Amino acid sequence: MSIMGKNQTKIREFILNQVEHHPSDIVSIVVKQFGFSRQRAHEYVAREIKSGKIIKVGHTRWTRYFLVGGNHIEFSLKVKSDLSEYRIWSEYIKPMVLRYSNNIQEVCAYGFTEIFNNVIDHSEGTIVYVTVKISNNNLIITIIDNGVGIFQKIQKALHLESIREAILHLSKGKFTTDPSKHTGEGIFFTSRIFDSFSIFSDDMFYTFTGKDWFLSSEKKESFGRGTYIKMVVSLSSTKTPKEIMDQYANEEIGFGKTIVAVALSADPGDPHISRSQAKRLIMGLEKFKRIILDFKGVESVGQAFVDEVFRVFKNKHPDIIINYFNANDNVDAMIKRGLNTKKG
Repeated sequence: MSIMGKNQTKIREFILNQVEHHPSDIVSIVVKQFGFSRQRAHEYVAREIKSGKIIKVGHTRWTRYFLVGGNHIEFSLKVKSDLSEYRIWSEYIKPMVLRYSNNIQEVCAYGFTEIFNNVIDHSEGTIVYVTVKISNNNLIITIIDNGVGIFQKIQKALHLESIREAILHLSKGKFTTDPSKHTGEGIFFTSRIFDSFSIFSDDMFYTFTGKDWFLSSEKKESFGRGTYIKMVVSLSSTKTPKEIMDQYANEEIGFGKTIVAVALSADPGDPHISRSQAKRLIMGLEKFKRIILDFKGVESVGQAFVDEVFRVFKNKHPDIIINYFNANDNVDAMIKRGLNTKKG
């Protein structure tokens, strides 16, 4: 190899070794190391972009450079009508996850494009900020916008008394504030294909892990308007989007089943006794063919609550199957009493 070739290899290796540590000033680092002009340093960095070794995001002083196959990428973009979630996925995120198994790529593609598209269509924000990080065998995607806030948007759309009720309706699936553009399945399935899915908005921080939504104990400082979403998947995960969707699907009716956490229909510690609480619980559930009510965390239910769910709603929708689980002895006895009364 010629001296010039050796020098070029040295410069190339230096850039690739340093870019993860200097995403915003790699050009200045090259100038300092080799005594180049900024123009020449830019040319060397541009070669690595063209060769597919480095990803460039942003423009002018907001330009950042990230290593393809590295462990970190972050960028912010203006939210405009022509912003494409698929283009952003293909150019910025996909190159980073190509080294992992097909199912990890599928999980990340589904989750990123669904949530990023929600920002474009629903957030009413002007800026979206994205980070993707690999740490401790986990791949972590965060998407933050400065819009109206997801819980507030749902509260207004459904005229809810409490903003807290928004998470209940979000958890059911098939809910969307814009049915002309969305089916409402995106967050439902995204929360289930990732190992952990968190939403922070309006000073409420909810996480879905396994089978439950819960108020997260993770500390999160308020950042003003908008929505923060964090998705975590283990790089050892074997889950696929199709596998999760198949759990809720039926060949004839599609997304026909939902599991609803009853505890979300009341404030923590409050008994589930009233018809109004029951009506909040069953709002929108007529879209499903099978409803599974999860009574985990519910200490007691009242006769009116049971009657509204298991008699009134059932009589209006006789073809819908309603099952329940995780009911303690008191709750189970009250439900069975209601069902027996109905039969009598």
